[in-house]
Amino acid sequence: MTTNLVIGATGNVGRHVVAELRNAGEEVRAFARTIAAGIDSVPGDLTEPDTLAKALDGVETVFLLWRALPLDAAPPVVAAIAEAKHARRVVFLSSAAADGPVAALHHGIEELIRATGLEWTFLRAAQFAANTLEWVPQIRAGDVVRGAHGDVPTTLIHERDIAAVAVRAMTGDEHLGRRYVLTGPEIRTPAELVPVIGEVLGRDLRWDEGTVEEDRARMLAWMPAAFVDAVLEDRARRTPPLHTTTVEEVTGAPARTYREWVTEHIEAFAAATR
Repeated sequence: MTTNLVIGATGNVGRHVVAELRNAGEEVRAFARTIAAGIDSVPGDLTEPDTLAKALDGVETVFLLWRALPLDAAPPVVAAIAEAKHARRVVFLSSAAADGPVAALHHGIEELIRATGLEWTFLRAAQFAANTLEWVPQIRAGDVVRGAHGDVPTTLIHERDIAAVAVRAMTGDEHLGRRYVLTGPEIRTPAELVPVIGEVLGRDLRWDEGTVEEDRARMLAWMPAAFVDAVLEDRARRTPPLHTTTVEEVTGAPARTYREWVTEHIEAFAAATR
């Protein structure tokens, strides 16, 4: 049976990849800064090659995501995977953006992976629905969520949908060499998303247009400055949002709506209900 390594196994996407693999009866090893309970786990960090080498021992398939590290940190990681004795396949969580700094980072890593000769599948995902958890502190404080670019349409994807596609790519040969663009089923603006949270909570929530500087100050509390600036630059581009049916085509089930995501995460938002 193939051993699958999930890098970032305790994160918003990685934990669902672990769950999907276990449900499919696959062997799983988790790699994260903190040990995942109940499964084979190797604690470590992508910036520490020795910990990654240990995690790769006996592994054939790797799920790789790259959230906030610079591109120049990627070559040692990709090289470690390529040089591992048994590794043969990488499923990389990339970006659906066509351009901008975040896309440049992820697409640069795609090219590094392609150059190794490993089998690969790239999941070019839209913005995660979990990103809207950044609104929780404001919902705790009142009925208004303030931010910049509230009129810019976007499509959010449920992290479980990304995981469902990832596991099929990790375990099935028909997905090799594919670049899948993954989006949710809806195109909405932030100003339209906030009332959805309110409807699920039974509260009247609304959006108030703020400034980029306010957004940056809030985001710096949980993301590195360079990545914050890249995300804000991408948001300011006002690129028309993508919409695909790839999730349904690959998994046989339609992509989940944002309302479904909020309902599943009701405890996080309910804690903010006054």
